[in-house]
Amino acid sequence: MRTTTVLISGASVAGPALAYWLHRYGFQVTVVEKAPALRAGGQAIDFTGETHMTVLERMGVLDDIERRQTGKTDWVLVDESGVEQAVMAGEFLGGDIEILRGDLARILYSRTAGECEYLFGDTVTALRETGDGVYVEFENAPARVFDLVFGCDGIHSRVRKLVFGPEADFVTHDGYYYAIAGASVWEDMPEGNRPRARSLGCNTPGRLAMTGGNKAAQMYLFASPEIDYSRDDFDQQRRIVAERFAGMGWEVPRMLAELPRLDGFYLDAIAKVSMKHFTSGRVALVGDSAHGHTLNGFGTGSAIVGAYVLAGELATADGDHTVAFARYEEIMQRLLRKTDDANPGRFLAPRTARGLRLRNWFVRSRGFKMMAKYAENAKNDIDLKNYPDMVGAA
Repeated sequence: MRTTTVLISGASVAGPALAYWLHRYGFQVTVVEKAPALRAGGQAIDFTGETHMTVLERMGVLDDIERRQTGKTDWVLVDESGVEQAVMAGEFLGGDIEILRGDLARILYSRTAGECEYLFGDTVTALRETGDGVYVEFENAPARVFDLVFGCDGIHSRVRKLVFGPEADFVTHDGYYYAIAGASVWEDMPEGNRPRARSLGCNTPGRLAMTGGNKAAQMYLFASPEIDYSRDDFDQQRRIVAERFAGMGWEVPRMLAELPRLDGFYLDAIAKVSMKHFTSGRVALVGDSAHGHTLNGFGTGSAIVGAYVLAGELATADGDHTVAFARYEEIMQRLLRKTDDANPGRFLAPRTARGLRLRNWFVRSRGFKMMAKYAENAKNDIDLKNYPDMVGAA
């Protein structure tokens, strides 16, 4: 089979993971990323279950992830007077292995930077399928034609919008927003020296403010209908958080005073992507762009598995995307049926005082421990193909 050229949009997690496998199978890979450089920092993300561990081991990155993993972090929830109300154990929150998103991105990027072309500070502006490829226009780089295009660019995917339609057709707002700011307590710790820590969080109805731990220096979560704001205006986003948490007690006034000075700020909705099909013609979506669910706990692992399956099916089919895409969708739909469909916002920040009391009672109860044990036994495991080593097949 002739060399197949592919474009991957997005260089966070799904993109470099897909680049790794496609290059291994002999594809010529270009990755375009809107950010000017690899994104550092970011909240902790986790992998859970045998399926996730198997893919990471086959990629050869499991040892690196284990060396950079965070410690298990308990969430201590208090009221506005600082009185402890409940504790969520780190074993329930952190999966089997937990790592900062920035650390994971660096590991994956290091496996592909020498072999794949990366275009940072650029983005796709137009896609048009031709008889034998996809004509792609960029914001900065000259237009090019690729055999295949993959959208690995998150819940707000540009590729999905250009090929499948408006975001509103596929993304459902779950009624909450979350924001993170500043480096987590793990950010500068050396490998192998990340002890157990505790995050402190204060709840009032429909609001949660946390400080410390593995997510970020600060984390906010609040109930709200959809907000009209610029995703590129971080000062505006900080003002939104300040307005939503104004008047809250505990340490929140101090946190809000520090907020303008913290780097790494990010605000987004808790939302879910629902699609019947992840592929169209010569274009496929991977990870959050296809099936993201914010703070659900399975997104990163599902993205890693999706990249492995898609690349493996393409290699098995000798690059015939019509065959490979159909198999990819079938396998991923089976995996996604096993993931949790709960709304994390409602659990973390109940909208009423009564809801808060019930949530705190439940967390302290034996039922919560049983639920955590059930989740441990019902992980998103499926039988994965061990795709043959096809280096140079394309």
